Amino acid sequence: MSEPSPTADWRTDPAWPDVDVVMPILNEAAHLGAALAAVREQAYPGRLRVIMAIGPSTDGTEAVAADLAALDTDLVVVDNPTGKTPAALNFAIRAGTAPVVVRVDGHSQLSGGYIEQAVTTLRRTGAANVGGMQVPVGTTPFEHAVAAATSSWMGTGGASYRTGGVEAEVDTVYLGVFDRAAIEAVGLFDERLIRNQDYELNIRLRKAGGTVVFDPELWVGYTPRGSWKALAKQYFEYGQWKAEVLRLHPDSLKLRQMVPPAAVAVVIASLLAGMRRPSALLPAAGYAAAVTSAAVRASRHPAISLRVAGVLAALQFSWAYGFARGAVQPHTDAP
Repeated sequence: MSEPSPTADWRTDPAWPDVDVVMPILNEAAHLGAALAAVREQAYPGRLRVIMAIGPSTDGTEAVAADLAALDTDLVVVDNPTGKTPAALNFAIRAGTAPVVVRVDGHSQLSGGYIEQAVTTLRRTGAANVGGMQVPVGTTPFEHAVAAATSSWMGTGGASYRTGGVEAEVDTVYLGVFDRAAIEAVGLFDERLIRNQDYELNIRLRKAGGTVVFDPELWVGYTPRGSWKALAKQYFEYGQWKAEVLRLHPDSLKLRQMVPPAAVAVVIASLLAGMRRPSALLPAAGYAAAVTSAAVRASRHPAISLRVAGVLAALQFSWAYGFARGAVQPHTDAP
């Protein structure tokens, strides 16, 4: 790929800008070919290069990636010796030169014309980052329940990339399509953050005067966690690393982020007090009623409402526990 001219303004140039699609990869040998094909199906009208950062894998991913790169001149493979996602993203970004950087994960399912639409929105809005809906695509009854729960207001706090809405400036989006100059100016992803590194990058972009825009025409499908244990671990880590991000940026706190820990604290206190005074169980009963009501509204099939209610409670309690743990015990990899 040719080096972009330092004086060229890709936002106003009538030609489509070059694009680097950056992918953090770890143990994806069986799916790597399909992931690359899915990006190529975008049929972006400009020059598109895929840069995969491969972590230390145990399934032969490195060899598969090398074979694919030998057949595709616009596929670049770089090493990510840390195996960590933010480092992988930074290695891949630094290996590229295109003015637009598109983050894609190994199992992402991009909507048709995703990259072209995102570039159009970047140009039109002047944003530093553009993203769309995170759409859960379940295949099992449990995954369908997780999809319903994480698409509801009670399961997400109303984040646009989860629940949808109109085009607007927001605090964060899913994955992201970035202006390279903007993310390089703020230092790329913080490699100390195992989770929430995307949210934290968007905080720095906004503090630097950039905007983050949600475009409802964009969506990315993903597969939800398939078990109670995996779901609890995921949301525990979300809560834990949210505490780390708030330690870095205390002014980024949103009211919706405090609802789960506050609700869980009230429920626990209600249950403990209720052992001596039954009337104290009213807050816990109210929480159960609210979760059940949200589950019924979120469920397309009433038969899964009970499972959705359980998922809502599980992700809130797991997130709250992780947040509390992160607040009192900073993670060793964090600042």
